[in-house]
Amino acid sequence: MREFVPPAARFADLPAEFTLRRGGTLSGARVAYETVGRLTPERDNAVLVLTGLSPDSHVASHPQDPSPGWWEAMVGPGKPVDTDRWFVICVNALGSCKGSTGPASTDPGTGRPYGPDFPELSMEDVADAAAHTVRALGVERLACLVGTSMGGMSALSLLARHPGLARAHLNICGAANSLPFATAIRSLQREAIRFDPQWNEGRYDSATYPHRGMLTARKLGMTTYRSAREWDSRFGRSRIAAERRTDDDPFGPEFEVEAYLDCHARKFARRFDPNSYLFLSRAMDRFDLGESCATTTARALARIRLEKALVIGVETDILFPLRQQREIADGLAAGGTDTAFLALESEEGHDAFLVDIDRFGTPVAKFLTTL
Repeated sequence: MREFVPPAARFADLPAEFTLRRGGTLSGARVAYETVGRLTPERDNAVLVLTGLSPDSHVASHPQDPSPGWWEAMVGPGKPVDTDRWFVICVNALGSCKGSTGPASTDPGTGRPYGPDFPELSMEDVADAAAHTVRALGVERLACLVGTSMGGMSALSLLARHPGLARAHLNICGAANSLPFATAIRSLQREAIRFDPQWNEGRYDSATYPHRGMLTARKLGMTTYRSAREWDSRFGRSRIAAERRTDDDPFGPEFEVEAYLDCHARKFARRFDPNSYLFLSRAMDRFDLGESCATTTARALARIRLEKALVIGVETDILFPLRQQREIADGLAAGGTDTAFLALESEEGHDAFLVDIDRFGTPVAKFLTTL
């Protein structure tokens, strides 16, 4: 399975033998990243963005790649994360298939893709790789660390494992650990992939890609990324027009919501490596900041030293529910960080930060202007 590297991605080499938290090592590994804006001579205006499970390093358009980025409405000149002021670094998570070393990358020991032999991955490894990339760019202290969704997990891990690397933190729809519901959903996603006959114990290729399993996994994910309230208002009981139905299966898609899920799953399936999906989703399940720090979650959060933090959640988020963002805010505040907590009423659920820029943009911009 090939990697999907953005055309303007650059690369930071990790140490020759990069040791992973759960015992494995990677040789000759790298992290893909892109930057938008200019770093000041004092190197004090860097903002690091850590992503969710599937985005790449192309967070916003820039001269080297003018195509829209995955957070185009939020990052750029005059936008909430204003690149006229901030030097934005966005890294692709270690273990992904978008340029950073992951299961689809070539194992230098065998000359073949790692596939299922990729070493066990953790959110701590993702955090360490991101921290190394920041330092490789000559930045000793970030003005702000931004983490969204899975990136909210790896951001907390980075703050705990690399004290002093950031002055401020913006955590959006993140969590300090994985709750049973999220673990259950991701378990079903992995099962859909692994039970696809074409998965072949993780040794598939482009001709034998587990397409059906990836479609099902993505549909499950999309169902949790939005909210039931949005499904109601957006689709209601609308059915697919007869002329658009091409499947004779009496149990095939009949409602518009089914067509929506199918469309988005097909866009995604062939653009993401199934093994990367498995490794990253399992790393999310296993993440627990308290366990990682050999203490409770509350104490681990209170040990993090920052000047300021803003934690944002969405009332309709079922994947990373609002109480998890409140836990982060309470923990940071208990440690002395000047912390604000914001609960938004957006009906778009977990993915609201990607689409409801009208609600998210203003508090993000306001917070950054205080730094």
